[in-house]
Amino acid sequence: MSAPSFSLVGLGPIINRWKYFVAGAVALAAVVSVVVALLLPNQYRSTAVFIPTNPQTADPDRLLDQDKEMGSRLELGGRAEDLDRVITIGESQPVADVVIKKFDLYKHYHAGAPGTDAADNYVLSEFSSNLSIVHNERDAIELTFIDKDKQLAAAVANAMVRAIDSVNQQLTLENRRTVLALYGQRYEYLSTSFERSRRELVGARRRYGIFGLEMQGRYLAKQLIETEAALRKAEASGGDVAGLRRSLRGLTRADGGNLINLESYVAGTDSLAMFTTRVTDLQTRLIAARSAYETAELSIKGRLSSVYLVQKAYPATKKFKPVRSLIVLGSVLLTFALSVVFIALLELYRYNRPGAVRPA
Repeated sequence: MSAPSFSLVGLGPIINRWKYFVAGAVALAAVVSVVVALLLPNQYRSTAVFIPTNPQTADPDRLLDQDKEMGSRLELGGRAEDLDRVITIGESQPVADVVIKKFDLYKHYHAGAPGTDAADNYVLSEFSSNLSIVHNERDAIELTFIDKDKQLAAAVANAMVRAIDSVNQQLTLENRRTVLALYGQRYEYLSTSFERSRRELVGARRRYGIFGLEMQGRYLAKQLIETEAALRKAEASGGDVAGLRRSLRGLTRADGGNLINLESYVAGTDSLAMFTTRVTDLQTRLIAARSAYETAELSIKGRLSSVYLVQKAYPATKKFKPVRSLIVLGSVLLTFALSVVFIALLELYRYNRPGAVRPA
């Protein structure tokens, strides 16, 4: 004779025969689950929302052209590489270690003294399980931390954002320092060149007796014309020809005794024009180099933030978990289902054992 098949309808009589057992198991499960649910501590969740910026926009070499770069100092971008970099930094162990030590989470998690593998692994595992860093649909980063202390949860979330920002800045800080050193060297070189060229210009002015090209040119032309005209008039009327000749020689020859003379003026015009152009060019470049150096130095000392904080983490106003009603309900339903399975198997075993009484 084949074994009878059981159906859900056939479970009714079986449950009725074992109703006291099932009711006792369900009642016990309800009591135990209520006690356990009440003993579980409340967990609170705090979330900080921020947008990573492009760290290259804070580099000194991007801060030079004030007009071109003024509108793109901090690119909020939401680029995929920026988002991935920030998430990777936030999930890294160095950042976790900084926050764990800052808030003494070894004591908070009752892990014992730090330094042992068991304690370190336990704290890091607890910290990681309570931390969540995700990229939401609006190209922002949501950093969430869960803890039984609502104040600590908010403080840890905000500290994580600051730690991520600090590490993100460090990625380009060394390069920015190198660029700053190059700007400093460029400024020193231009300053030295400018001072040397300025001294050469002053020396040339003294050597050639030229202190103003345009004014001295007009002065010489006027004096030469007047002196030569007076000389011609004196030669025709018998005036002081020798004196006028000496005056004309002084105006035209370098050895004529005049500091300002045509020979020195012509000889020094090209040299002074070259020196003046050189000094003017160096002065312009020196001013630009000084401005670039000051801007780069300010960008490093100012430590421009690499994240734009949309919302800082605040202490939660209601618990995140546990949901005690679901715990009790789930335990009762699970116990009822297991009890039904147990008594069904027990009835099946009793029916199939040798010598069991079977219905005709």
